[in-house]
Amino acid sequence: MQKWWKKILITTAFSICCMSTGLDVKAVGKDSKIEEGVKIGNIDVSGMSISEAEGAVGTFVESLKDVRITLRLEGGQDTVGTAGEFGITWEDGGELEEAAMLGKRGNIVQRYKTLADLKREGRSYPLNISFGSDVLDSILNSLGETYDQEAVDASLTKTESGFQITEGQTGRVLDVAKSKEAVLNYLQSSWDYGNAFIDLVVTVEEPKGNAETLNKVKDVLGTYTTSYKSSGPSRVTNVRTGCNHINGVTLYPGEQCSVLDLITPFSVENGYELAGSYLNGQVVNSLGGGICQVSTTLYNAVLNAELQVDERSNHSMIVTYVDPSADAAISESGGKDFKFTNNKEYPIYIEGTTTSDKTITFTIYGVEDRSSDRKVEYVSEVLETNVPPTEKIIPTGDPVGYVNVQSVHVGYKARLWKVVTENGVEVSREQVNSSSYAAVPRTASVGTATADPNVAAQIQAAIATGSIDYVKSVAGALAAQEAAAAAAAGQQIGVTEDMGTGATDG
Repeated sequence: MQKWWKKILITTAFSICCMSTGLDVKAVGKDSKIEEGVKIGNIDVSGMSISEAEGAVGTFVESLKDVRITLRLEGGQDTVGTAGEFGITWEDGGELEEAAMLGKRGNIVQRYKTLADLKREGRSYPLNISFGSDVLDSILNSLGETYDQEAVDASLTKTESGFQITEGQTGRVLDVAKSKEAVLNYLQSSWDYGNAFIDLVVTVEEPKGNAETLNKVKDVLGTYTTSYKSSGPSRVTNVRTGCNHINGVTLYPGEQCSVLDLITPFSVENGYELAGSYLNGQVVNSLGGGICQVSTTLYNAVLNAELQVDERSNHSMIVTYVDPSADAAISESGGKDFKFTNNKEYPIYIEGTTTSDKTITFTIYGVEDRSSDRKVEYVSEVLETNVPPTEKIIPTGDPVGYVNVQSVHVGYKARLWKVVTENGVEVSREQVNSSSYAAVPRTASVGTATADPNVAAQIQAAIATGSIDYVKSVAGALAAQEAAAAAAAGQQIGVTEDMGTGATDG
């Protein structure tokens, strides 16, 4: 009897302890059964163990991979995929263990109440599915590449009969970030797991300008012309090509123009040929050689129109088709650009033309808002002149007899002034820019390669004198002596000189 009563007392004490402390009577593990009335999403997991529920949810999510999801865009350009292609996944975030604990923790009263609530109302945990972020980015970005259409501003074209207006076109751009947010919000919060239709977010871009505004653009705000009569055929091609790339630009108020962006790349496909340009104090052949005369001519037209100049660089060495400090160099590799902004209240139109007698002209049209008695002039002031006192001879690996001479480039320091007069009276004078041009001596590249020691000694002795003219005479004589051998080897020997006429520039 004593043992029986002792067992009852121990059991009663344990139950009272559980009721007062809230300890779980049943252990919860993978095999623990979930009470009736519990769902994960819309999946009934009543009576299942955690392992069984995990399998049931996984099977359901797997079945969703074939469900069609349609991404809808304005204009009917829909994209259809599946949830699997969108990277659907599910991972138990503790919901199953939480579900299995229902009715198994707390004291007797708490457990009873939980079980009664389950029987009456049930309990549903969210099905926390997710989708591949990178996958959605890839799908939406790819869709945007085919869907996006930039707005096309209304523009002008100058013809012999006047200006023609081309109306603008409304643009549309897929907002990838907001569209991704819309897709995830729907699939993770509102999706009923059936075929889905989701509207993507599109930003509409209105074009700038209209016929009423552009019809006012007819006044000449500024114009400038330079000559390239001394240029060879390749340089002529480059000047005309660059001019054509700029001709016809319509620039709206506040818009910036980058000349480098308009005329590059300097490639054969883009219409350019090899011609002389400046590089490290030398004249070398490069694609687009001569293009700086295009940017320089436009620079002066921009100055005359009194547009806002944002970026301008002078050449490394002086050019001859404009006064010192009135140039604007362009270099794709050197990062030199000419940029300006339309600071007027109306659009401007840039016309670029070339002529058969080798002149280039840029004219800027707009709406004139300056007084007719106001005149603007730009004055170049040379501050310093530096004439190289010596000549420079550079031995090369070319055959003896080869001499290429580049003429002297005088160095300058200069600045450009803007002088404004009203009714013939000067009212302002301000400095526009300052420039520094390198002084480069008359330079000769002289071939020294020969198998004849006597010839080698003679050309080296001539180089040692430091006189380019003497080297030319010696090289000419040696070339005559070796003419037969050179012809047999298929070589061409000649003496050339760049006279520095301005036909080449950077």
